[in-house]
Amino acid sequence: MQIVNQIIEIQTDIGINIHNITPQVEAILTATRIKNGKVIVFVKHTTTAVAINEYEVRLLEDIKRHFAKLAPADAKYLHNDLHLRDVPPDEPENAHSHLIAMMLNNSETVPVVDGKLALGTYQSILFFELDGARKRQVLVQITGN
Repeated sequence: MQIVNQIIEIQTDIGINIHNITPQVEAILTATRIKNGKVIVFVKHTTTAVAINEYEVRLLEDIKRHFAKLAPADAKYLHNDLHLRDVPPDEPENAHSHLIAMMLNNSETVPVVDGKLALGTYQSILFFELDGARKRQVLVQITGN
C-alpha cells in the first residue's frame, strides 16, 4: 500500500469564503497513480473547515447567510474578551468563526475507485475560510494501491 501526504496552500480573504479544492485534490491523486483507496482532506486550522457539497454560486451565498444567522460576528462572545486573555496584539475577535467551524468538519474522506475520486455528480470538496485573511494549509493524505 502506498501513502502520499501533500499540502495545499490557500490564500484566503477576510470573512467567510468558500474554495473548491477538488481540482487540486484530483491533481495530487493523478500524480500518485493510486487506483483504489481513499483520500483524506484535513484542515489544519480551528477557524477553517472542509465539507463535500455543491459548488454553486447562489448556494454558496445561502451558506454564508445561514452561518451569519447561526453565529453572528457582532454577537457577544466570551472568547472575544481579548483583554482577559494572553493573546498576540493582532488577535482578531473570531469566536463566531470557531463556532461555525465546529458545525462543519475538519476532515473529509473520499473513496478512490479506478484512479478517480468517487464523488457524486454535484459533489465538490469545499474549503471554508471562516475568519481570514490568511495563508491556510490543507493536508491531503492518499492511501491505496
